[in-house]
Amino acid sequence: MKILVVDDHPLILEALKQVLRDLDPEIEVLEARDGQQAIDQALMHPDLALVLLDLALPHKHGFELLGELRESSPDVPVVVLSASEDRDTVMRSINDGAMGFIPKTSRTEVLIAALRLVFSGGVYLPPSAFGARPGAASEARLPVPATRSPREIGLTERQAQVLALLVQGKSNKLICRALDLAEGTVKIHVTAILRALNVSNRTEALVAVSRMGLRLDTLTPAAAVAR
Repeated sequence: MKILVVDDHPLILEALKQVLRDLDPEIEVLEARDGQQAIDQALMHPDLALVLLDLALPHKHGFELLGELRESSPDVPVVVLSASEDRDTVMRSINDGAMGFIPKTSRTEVLIAALRLVFSGGVYLPPSAFGARPGAASEARLPVPATRSPREIGLTERQAQVLALLVQGKSNKLICRALDLAEGTVKIHVTAILRALNVSNRTEALVAVSRMGLRLDTLTPAAAVAR
C-alpha cells in the first residue's frame, strides 16, 4: 500500500514516515515537499491508497492543491494533516473534498489512533468539527475505532458502497461509473443515505460518519490493491 505524505518540514516528514511504517511495515511511504511534487507523485503512482496533505505549503496554498489533487486523482482519498484546526478550516477541507482532518497538535497517541481509524475505513475529524474550541485536539481522547457497519443504520450493501464513494467527494456521475449504475439509481441511493444519516449534504454526511463510527471499507490494504 502506497501513502503520499505532502509536507515541507523535513522533521515532520521523517516523523510521519516512521509512524506510518510502525503502523504497517508493508506501507510504502512517498513524499512531496510542495504542490508540484505532490501532483507529480500522484500522477506517477495512480495506485496510491491515501494522501496525507499539509495545508501550509510553499508556493501553493493547501486548499488549492487539495482541489488539484481531487481533480487529477479523483480515486485517491485525501486526509488533511494541519497545524490549523479551527472549525472553518476543518469544514472547508471537507467541503473541498478531503476525507478527514487530523490536527498536528494532536498527541502522538491520538495521531496514531486517528491514522489507524483511517486505515480501517473510518473517518477522523477533530473535536473542533463538532463545535469544540480550537486547540481541543491536544486534549482529545483516543478516537473510537470504526466498528459499526452501515447496515446497522439501515443501509443496503449497495448503499454502503455509494456512501463510501460519496464521502470521498465523488460526483454522482463518477459513482455511476465506478459502480456501473444509472444516474437515477445513484440519486435514489444518495437520497436514502442522507435520510438514514439525517443530513442534507456530503459534508454533513462525512461528519455523521465520523461521529457514528461507521466503517467504510475504502482505505484498507485489500481495497487499495483492488483499485
